[in-house]
Amino acid sequence: MAIQNDGSTPHIRGVFIARSEVMDSDDVRRALWRMAHEILEHNHGISDVAIVGLQTGGAPLARKLAENLAEIEGSNIPVGYLDVAFYRDDIGLRPVSPREPTEIPFDLSDKTVVLVDDVLFTGRTIRAALDAVTDFGRPASVQLAVMVDRGHRELPIRPDFVGKNIPTRRDELVDVREDSVQIGEYKESSE
Repeated sequence: MAIQNDGSTPHIRGVFIARSEVMDSDDVRRALWRMAHEILEHNHGISDVAIVGLQTGGAPLARKLAENLAEIEGSNIPVGYLDVAFYRDDIGLRPVSPREPTEIPFDLSDKTVVLVDDVLFTGRTIRAALDAVTDFGRPASVQLAVMVDRGHRELPIRPDFVGKNIPTRRDELVDVREDSVQIGEYKESSE
């Protein structure tokens, strides 16, 4: 099951053509395990922590981080999923439609919210997520965990927890899956 690409080009219809694999399944697994330990250490446990995965790419990563945290700590952590389609600042510039439902069945007030996404690129998706989170309460703080930080920021947003920093060109795409992270490009389909 794909975790998706960086989300910056959802309007493109085509096929992702991988040019190079930068992380294999063991690398992804180890990165998620390390990130879980970093979240625990940074927050001195998980008693007031909630995980919120961004749809669609961050959702599977959020689930796996929550599983890892529960295994380490011996207790469950609240996990929710957030679609930021209607909070984006480019809503009039490109087609925007929700991909998956938002599911946050708990109040985020006074929680440390760890937003989880697959790829951090320009920072605009995270800006939208910060706006959206406030509809579910007023968190004590918000932290950011991403599998890949590829650079090219347009906003002053920085992740707290990173699986891997991968310098890329602006025209490249990063495809994060449960079993790999690849760099490549889309080839348009004839549909």
